[in-house]
Amino acid sequence: MKNYPIIASITIDEQIAQAVASDVKRVILMTGNITNLRTIIESLHLSGKQVYVHTEMVAGIGRDASAIQYLADVFKVDGIVTTKSNAVAAAKQAGILSIQRIFAIDTAAVETAIRMITSCKPDEVELMPGLMPRVIEELKERISQPLIVGGLIRYEQEIEQALQSGADFVSIGHARFWS
Repeated sequence: MKNYPIIASITIDEQIAQAVASDVKRVILMTGNITNLRTIIESLHLSGKQVYVHTEMVAGIGRDASAIQYLADVFKVDGIVTTKSNAVAAAKQAGILSIQRIFAIDTAAVETAIRMITSCKPDEVELMPGLMPRVIEELKERISQPLIVGGLIRYEQEIEQALQSGADFVSIGHARFWS
């Protein structure tokens, strides 16, 4: 994965086919609903993609431990993305990976996020927005997990700058960067 550090962030149904045809190895699914989720995940898995479902963005999925166990058992997701520490714990219990999404809106939010990461120990951390080289560097120094950055990234030089600042991966919703 490190050789191709782009993660497809799928926010609308029309991007699913683009992600299937792309070079990305991993997708964060933020569209769909409980009725079409199986079809979406199966098509992505058949194309060799790892699928992480953002539990707060896909319609019809609860945010409790039972919902996460259901995603693991029935839909065979590879992992989840969440802002909730209890969902990270539920993912561990379900035997799937977790990405803790944090928002750096100010210093206090970053400090709170670091305490949360230290406590719940997600497999990876996603920092939003991803356009903050200094914050990326400082966060990377303080956490042991791989760091994903995303949000508001529109240009190739922004991807390069994020990676040079210490990000391990960049999640991006623009399909032109997926291949």
